[in-house]
Amino acid sequence: MSTLVAMPKIRMKVRVFPDVFPPFFPQSPSKVSVFHGRRRSFSVSAASTQHPVRVRFAPSPTGNLHVGGARTALFNYLFARSNGGKFVLRIEDTDLERSTKESEEAVLNDLSWLGLDWDEGPGVDGDYGPYRQSERNTLYKQYAEKLLESGHVYCCFCSSEELEKMKEIWANATDKEVQEELERGTPYTYRFRVPKEGSLKINDLIQGEVSWNLNTLGDFVIMRSNGQPVYNFCVTVDDATMAISHVIRAEEHLPNTLRQALIYKALGFQMPDCAHVSLILAPDRSKLSKRHGATSVGQYREMGYLPQAMVNYLALLGWVEKFSIGRVNKSGAIFDSTKLRWMNGQHLRAPPSEQLTKLIGEQWKSTGILAEAEGSFIEEAVQLLKDGIDITPDSDKALSNLLSYPLHDTLSSVEAKPVLEDKLSEFAASFIAAYDSGELVGALEEGHAGWQKWVKSFGKSLKRKGKSLFMPLRVLLTGKLHGPDMRTSVLLLHKAGKSGIIAPLAGFREVDWDALIRDQPLLETATISN
Repeated sequence: MSTLVAMPKIRMKVRVFPDVFPPFFPQSPSKVSVFHGRRRSFSVSAASTQHPVRVRFAPSPTGNLHVGGARTALFNYLFARSNGGKFVLRIEDTDLERSTKESEEAVLNDLSWLGLDWDEGPGVDGDYGPYRQSERNTLYKQYAEKLLESGHVYCCFCSSEELEKMKEIWANATDKEVQEELERGTPYTYRFRVPKEGSLKINDLIQGEVSWNLNTLGDFVIMRSNGQPVYNFCVTVDDATMAISHVIRAEEHLPNTLRQALIYKALGFQMPDCAHVSLILAPDRSKLSKRHGATSVGQYREMGYLPQAMVNYLALLGWVEKFSIGRVNKSGAIFDSTKLRWMNGQHLRAPPSEQLTKLIGEQWKSTGILAEAEGSFIEEAVQLLKDGIDITPDSDKALSNLLSYPLHDTLSSVEAKPVLEDKLSEFAASFIAAYDSGELVGALEEGHAGWQKWVKSFGKSLKRKGKSLFMPLRVLLTGKLHGPDMRTSVLLLHKAGKSGIIAPLAGFREVDWDALIRDQPLLETATISN
């Protein structure tokens, strides 16, 4: 088992500049071994943690950045930063049919949005480039030829139909037989020669000891007949020649470690320490997929989530307290979108109030609810509504609800029955009289103090207080039975009507009290029907 160095406090978004490292590691204690019978057949050395820490995140640009991939990138980033190392971004685009520049750009944008800035990779020069596999084919060909010369790889002329029957023949073919097929122009692959007996064991930094029997593997292709290298070969060559010290990736890649370990040994490379992180699971403990809702970083970005909330939530999925590989949980982590939303709300409301006001004000203007993005109305509205806003788009619904006046629907609901039965019709008559006399409007003009004084006087005149006073007041003033602080809500509605800040398309209008007077029989009808 590798011994980890001490981890200082994590520092986010710390830029470090590339040093010059040797292309290969010096000798260090064995971390991966292959056994044959009772004696060691050969061993594969892993990089010692005493060497400079260099980790990599290597996405395939065939789709969006999944939250699982984002967590893997985060763990690599944190491990590099907490050890004073380098975080390398490598694009694994050897799947020519599915890889696209659009997907690559989306992945890069998502990583940048999360604040996971890389020290080497696309757009950031380093000493180990190029950082796209599609630009490294000459290197792969060079090492494939080296394996062919050493006998670890052979040319296999099997078609897919005759593969199982014929590959054993080509594994033992003479040079003359191979040359004859080459002269005929027969398509061939480079196939790695796997030992027929023995086992391989690794000490994974998260999973512990993992072992495989070699006879379960069989010879495998490292170069296709079209000259394209396969994943396991590319990854091994890249990690070795980029001096990667630790490979931190999802546990679904654990089976690939067997093939990669054999290639490391055959090429004479030391193997990095491995740490295979558990998968992110859905609440039903199945593998997280599209049927569970949003699964990509881009989707949450578009929904208005904050990057710091996403980063902190992903960090909690599989680790505890200060980051170290030794503390990463072995079991699968449950991805709970409700907890992520809650955490986003905590981050949204954490900065100084002026930042939140600016963010939401711009949101309201951009979505056409308000005609302006700043001002006292916005400041007061944000303070009133912020506790119900977990992601920025929530603010649209919150303000729209505040501005709406669904009186008829409210009075038609079962929940309104106690309010109606408490002589709402008589209450409304007194209330409308206060409006006609100018008392209510005058009180609203005086702000909080004027409202407080008027409510106290109005309640005293009707011999009402508490719920029997405030429930009918809320219904008549806001059209609703529930909502945020009524005093602030009413004053805001009054300000909205006076200032003209509400955009015409928002559908807001001040309450037409004259119309309410004409509709007063509605209150009596609603009382009877309920």
